[in-house]
Amino acid sequence: MNSQTPLRINGERLWNSLMELAKLGATEKGGVCRIALTDLDRQGRDLFTRWAREAGCEVRVDQIGNIFARRAGRDNALPPVVTGSHIDTQPTGGKFDGNYGVLAGLEVIRSLNDANVVTEAPLEIAVWTNEEGSRFVPVMMGSGVFADAFTLEHALAQRDNDGISVAEALASIGYAGATPASAAASPVGAYFEAHIEQGPVLEANERVIGVVEGALGQRWYDVVLQGMEAHAGPTPMELRKDALLAASELVIEVNRIALAHAPHGRGTVGWIENYPNSRNVIPGRVKLSVDLRAADDVVLSAMDAELKALVQRIAVKGKVEATVEQVVYFPPQPFTPTLVSAVREAAKAQGMTWMNVISGAGHDAVYLARVCPAAMIFVPCLDGISHNEIEDAQPGHLEAGCNVLLQAMLQSAGVAA
Repeated sequence: MNSQTPLRINGERLWNSLMELAKLGATEKGGVCRIALTDLDRQGRDLFTRWAREAGCEVRVDQIGNIFARRAGRDNALPPVVTGSHIDTQPTGGKFDGNYGVLAGLEVIRSLNDANVVTEAPLEIAVWTNEEGSRFVPVMMGSGVFADAFTLEHALAQRDNDGISVAEALASIGYAGATPASAAASPVGAYFEAHIEQGPVLEANERVIGVVEGALGQRWYDVVLQGMEAHAGPTPMELRKDALLAASELVIEVNRIALAHAPHGRGTVGWIENYPNSRNVIPGRVKLSVDLRAADDVVLSAMDAELKALVQRIAVKGKVEATVEQVVYFPPQPFTPTLVSAVREAAKAQGMTWMNVISGAGHDAVYLARVCPAAMIFVPCLDGISHNEIEDAQPGHLEAGCNVLLQAMLQSAGVAA
């Protein structure tokens, strides 16, 4: 059997599994609220592990709560071919973000069982802890610990708004595992992640499969502009130190920086805090976020330098003081060419429309790519909407992506004679 095999997954079963999982934390608007390490998350984990065991998998949980469901291969000494994602959601999340990647992996296992196919290397499904970061920071916590992006101790010590630590939350839901949370302790032969695109590119180009070549690098900043509050009436325009006026110029410049680095440059000001926020007082202090992204680290560094220079020029012009603090840095992450090619060839072999894409969002695969060969498969989502209760995807697209995942995993794992 090779990548041309006629073996296909059961699309109806995949869809039904997605809908069953979506009942846990279902919202009135048709979305899902299943926050990391809550009782609803426990219920989702329990459902997945039950399904995995019913499919003949051996389940283990590591020290950060990552779940691994293993289907034995002919040679279990080989490192496994792993697929997965997450099942925690945003407070107003959807049915597919993360969940699709986990249940697509489960459907691959079920379909191989149906066909009595034995792979050379073992296969695993990973459910990564706290990917969304809506309750605990940092985001992508489970895969980050696994890839040694930060320490287990640091992650376990993080607390939510109620003062509950990750360690306490894991223990409370029964998912504080004993297995070391480390790729060094559990080597991975290859990692694939299927995901809805979370953007409009595939839909706009009428393509079913996104062959993900890599992920954009990210730099996040907190910028503070300090002027002086004063009465809006008596203070002449030329004598003002208006922090919000300076911030407004910066918002426009962030947009310009991104457009100057097309096609993959991104620039966003998503949060602004204005003080004192009174209608007849000149704003004296503004704090805002800046999010810069690019596919190449040289470009991202150039955008960083432009931003810092612009902030200082705007500060001088507006007679305000300015500080820029970088709070997040993810370097651009290319995926492994051989695995990317396996995804592309699987789509071609099955007659699917496809295109090469770059992921604009962070995913667990970005961390896994630091410790093993990795690639991603995107499928369209309606209007590019995600992290939203109205998030939607067509059953046929989800089935197509899962069929590509199946073939790519078989190519990597091999089929026993």
